[in-house]
Amino acid sequence: MTEEMGNIDNAIEASQKTVVSREKETGEDAERPKGPVGLDIGTSHIVMAQNKGKNIHTIKQLNAFFTIPYSKFTKKILVDNEVTFFEKGDMFYILGYSAENFANMFNTNTRRTMEKGLLSAREDEGINVLQAIIGTLIKRPKNPGEVICFSMPGTPVDSGQSVVYHESIIKMYLATLGYNPISINEGLATVMAELAEDNFTGIGISMGGGMCNICLAYLSVPVITYSIQKGGDYIDQMVGISVGEPATKVKTIKESTFRLAKPPKNRVETALQIYYDDLIHTLLHSLQDVLHSSDKIPKIAKPIPIVLAGGTALPTGFKEHFEKALKEFNLPIEISEVRIAEDPLNTTAKGAMVMALSEEI
Repeated sequence: MTEEMGNIDNAIEASQKTVVSREKETGEDAERPKGPVGLDIGTSHIVMAQNKGKNIHTIKQLNAFFTIPYSKFTKKILVDNEVTFFEKGDMFYILGYSAENFANMFNTNTRRTMEKGLLSAREDEGINVLQAIIGTLIKRPKNPGEVICFSMPGTPVDSGQSVVYHESIIKMYLATLGYNPISINEGLATVMAELAEDNFTGIGISMGGGMCNICLAYLSVPVITYSIQKGGDYIDQMVGISVGEPATKVKTIKESTFRLAKPPKNRVETALQIYYDDLIHTLLHSLQDVLHSSDKIPKIAKPIPIVLAGGTALPTGFKEHFEKALKEFNLPIEISEVRIAEDPLNTTAKGAMVMALSEEI
């Protein structure tokens, strides 16, 4: 019992640490973790988190791939240039950031192992590729049975898809590596990473590329979890269709120069603002409907915060747009404030790391 409480104290302490993040470097070997691991498995990126000293350290890899035909000559060039890949049949599968470099060179798009937050049914080798990408970040742990906590989406309320297959495939793979795998809802991971000072009570919303994940938690207990299959990719695609530009170009503009806090200067920025507002209103409408239809809402004595994480929440002015839209909806719970996570791109991995620490044997 004393040891368990010690683990919880360590987890709470870790939730208040600063994240030190970096991207996976070309040619860099995967790590053999010692101690619990957090793993954010997102549509766009996979992020591995470890508790090291005064900080949480994260390494990010692109969850994408690119295929090229097999040849012995090409294989030697790939190896000599430390390109991350594996071979199957008559194809090379270029992985992660290496895939992005190839796609840019060929002026085309990378392919993804996941779509709208779940394993893509359109990619025959998607599972093998996802496992290989995870394998660029982690090897077998130094101590067999090490706890690894990986992120899981909530069940989508806007489609008939299930998350069971997705969760089972990832859990089986991590177990074969020698880990003790557990899963955490992405929205709950946001709560665990950001709401220690609020007794882990509030609404965590993780807004990624493939979907938005929502969790209402009370004293760290997930009361309501769900997702909507709209996210950053939806914005990129719809803006691209509306203005006749490739989604990849729209994504570049969105992530570099776009500001929700400023009036739009051109057609692309106008369309970005329209579809950002559409996403925010869709999310809040779902939150209103789900909360009003639930009989599980606890009686909370005081207003609770909403914390927003994920890359889709990054543009300057996003919080203000969200707060403005929130006034149009009638939630059965009083909201104290809306805040952006301290490090939106690493929040899920950090929250998963906190949960892994608390479950350490």
